[in-house]
Amino acid sequence: MQVLDIAVIWAFIIGFGIIMYVLMDGFVLGVGILFPFAPDEEARDTMMNSVAPIWDGNGTWLVLGGAGLLAAFPRVYSIFLPALYIGVFLLLAGLIFRGISFEFRFKANTSRYLWNSAFAGGSMVAAFAQGAVVGTYIQGIETVDGVYVGGALDWLTPFTVLTGLGMLIGYSLLGTTWLILKTEGDLQHWARRLAIPLLGAVLAVFAIISVWTPFVDELVKERWFSNLSIIWVLPLLSLLCAVQIFRSVRQGRQTMPFAATMGLFITTYLGLLVSRWPYVVPPNYTLWDASSAYESQLFLLLGLLFVIPIVLTYTAWTYWVFRGKVRAGEGYH
Repeated sequence: MQVLDIAVIWAFIIGFGIIMYVLMDGFVLGVGILFPFAPDEEARDTMMNSVAPIWDGNGTWLVLGGAGLLAAFPRVYSIFLPALYIGVFLLLAGLIFRGISFEFRFKANTSRYLWNSAFAGGSMVAAFAQGAVVGTYIQGIETVDGVYVGGALDWLTPFTVLTGLGMLIGYSLLGTTWLILKTEGDLQHWARRLAIPLLGAVLAVFAIISVWTPFVDELVKERWFSNLSIIWVLPLLSLLCAVQIFRSVRQGRQTMPFAATMGLFITTYLGLLVSRWPYVVPPNYTLWDASSAYESQLFLLLGLLFVIPIVLTYTAWTYWVFRGKVRAGEGYH
């Protein structure tokens, strides 16, 4: 009973770390995806300045989730990494290119266009890789006796390509609403014009994935369609968030579009977790099957009781210090 309880606690901690990363770094990646389409170079400066003070701290949640997964559920690591070597490499390479572009772009003169491309390309690759990883998790991983037995490119299927594109579009919407919140003038108007078409694209991809998923995942088919239950509240909440995004953008509001987009991500994420619970390596292994020793989980959990509050406090303080609008000619750099 103790192992069950602490395994569930760790599952919630890692799940929390993942959604915090998606929300906190998602709009930064979204800004990068939108970078090539910005009106001019001054707009790109403002876009980058809106995320420059906070982007590196957001990666803390990715480290926390990854390290926690290795410590608490080592079997997940031993299966997922061989299955997703190329996808994870693309994710990390994209984040590296995105990261170095922040510093080099502001120092560059004649080569600035190269760093613009690195920032945009890195953001696009990282976002697509994240979506493809989610798609791989949904469609399941082929294992025998706890060992991955598939090929290096088994993760790349039409379904995972769609989920990767869906993440690209979703992050673009999150980045657009962030610019509505943080900028003003022509740049804010540009972002506001993009929000509604991007919302329509997100809903279209969401609908296609929802129809397709039962054909690649029997558990989802059984859980969502054979036994109608309260879990259908989650997609309804997602639709309500989408309606709120549409209304708030049309009404000229500045904070609500971003908050509602975050709500859209949260409800979609919860729907994914509910549909797969308690499987961490679908379709065979539950979180208890993949758990490390109880003593190991307990020891590391005591450490996280100190780390998580510090990370939350640092994150909140950073956003408070750099609150308000970012104007042309002003910013972190």
